[in-house]
Amino acid sequence: MRHPGWTLAPLVALAVPAPAYAALYLTSEQALHNAFPTADSFAPSRIALSPAQWQSINSDTVAPVAEREPRAWVASSAGKPLGQLYVDEVLGKQLNIKYAVAVGLDGRVQRVDILEYRETHGYEVRNARWLAQFTGKDSSSELQLGRDVRNISGATLSCRHVTAGVRRLLAIHAAQQHGP
Repeated sequence: MRHPGWTLAPLVALAVPAPAYAALYLTSEQALHNAFPTADSFAPSRIALSPAQWQSINSDTVAPVAEREPRAWVASSAGKPLGQLYVDEVLGKQLNIKYAVAVGLDGRVQRVDILEYRETHGYEVRNARWLAQFTGKDSSSELQLGRDVRNISGATLSCRHVTAGVRRLLAIHAAQQHGP
């Protein structure tokens, strides 16, 4: 006769939640130095947009964002601005992905980095080749997964949300440049 507890063992194993994976790849400070290696200063920058600008940007955003306003810094060298770095978070599948987008004075993406990834799957969005697709894009770029941004099988939600997040940050950057 089988022991009654043994029949429950497989069910108990299924009920135990999978461990959460959290990986910190870069800090915001490291992302600043990677994006603007010649900078000698980084000043926090407040994003000053009108309620109408926020409404327009958020109505166009398909990425579930963690914060309404991303953190931002202006990188400078010898008192001259080099560009701006934005740090934001979007939802992966269930947990947030923290990422950074460096934008040059011309309004084009210079670099995208994944700072923190907490999901068990989809971490391939950290791949340098995938992130390089954003380099040179600006607020007029389509930035649509499956069109001008390749998808990664098994990481579709992460790809979709990071892509939409980059598009959102470029819209915020463009709105700041044009004023209210």
